[in-house]
Amino acid sequence: MVTFVGNQEDFAEALKELLELEYGAADAYGAAVERLENPEYRQKLEEFKGDHERHIQEISALLAKNHHDIPEKGTIGKQLLTTGKVVVANMMGDNTILQAMKSNEIDTNTAYERMQAHQNKWPEAEDMISRGLKDEKKHKEWLESVNS
Repeated sequence: MVTFVGNQEDFAEALKELLELEYGAADAYGAAVERLENPEYRQKLEEFKGDHERHIQEISALLAKNHHDIPEKGTIGKQLLTTGKVVVANMMGDNTILQAMKSNEIDTNTAYERMQAHQNKWPEAEDMISRGLKDEKKHKEWLESVNS
């Protein structure tokens, strides 16, 4: 999937899109954990799912603090693209599931990089976005290390 998160001119709208992407990422990690056979992989992906759940909380809190509506759950399209890859990959085994997750992490890395460079970024969002990008890079690097 190619993400457009972070291309929105309005920073609040970009945050809402990022939140929806995070919902999809957390759901995809949940689907992957349920389908992986390797217990070490399941444990690591459960940890990454927790990072995405924390991102959801942090983005939601920032939107609320700035008096913006908080999307309750990601759009069906984003969820299908992120979780659907994992479900299809399940037919091929652990390595294919990990490849699907790496593809999802490429999108989340791109989104956080754009958010970090966003021209209209709120100053109070800086630390949260930096932490999120650091997490996303960690996820992607681990997925690349076990499945190149």
